[in-house]
Amino acid sequence: MRVYLAGPDVFMPDPLDRAAALKAVCRRHGLTGVSPLDALADEPSDWAALAEARRIALRNEAHIRSCVALIANLTPFRGPSADAGTVFEVGFMRALGRPVFGWSNDPRLFADRTQAFLNGFARCTEAGWRDGEDMLLEDFALRDNLMIDGAVLASGGALFVADPPAQGRWSDLSAFEACVAALATALGQRG
Repeated sequence: MRVYLAGPDVFMPDPLDRAAALKAVCRRHGLTGVSPLDALADEPSDWAALAEARRIALRNEAHIRSCVALIANLTPFRGPSADAGTVFEVGFMRALGRPVFGWSNDPRLFADRTQAFLNGFARCTEAGWRDGEDMLLEDFALRDNLMIDGAVLASGGALFVADPPAQGRWSDLSAFEACVAALATALGQRG
């Protein structure tokens, strides 16, 4: 069973090695991991004339459509929340009505990460925490924005979190391994 591996892993210094490591974990659990970096079989020839960014977006959507489920690396990326592209892919798979599972190497709740990101520029009011522009900080005791957590849970998926040392933030795969194992079990139960 093919599963799409969403996440900011494509931005790592060694994205192909990372994809190979993620795919190896999937294989151990009887799944076939599909990376956004994988070539697309039968890519339409007219895509060659498109800008690279457009080709990547179309290729990723085609990969997602070809998979039975999605596993998202939701480790905060360049801010307090998950990578924006990954979040789109979570929503895309959710709209297809297929399972979405997520994992993160940051155990803090979204509200706590947002306050830390604002670095003292948040204040507590009667209505809740507000940023420097008087905008309310989301605080539902969730791992990320309510729509991300909501999409994962509504799809029948689950979220897995690890708390590795700082140097393991992008290399520790324990939460990913737990996520893959749970998805493999869930797919087996559905099949």
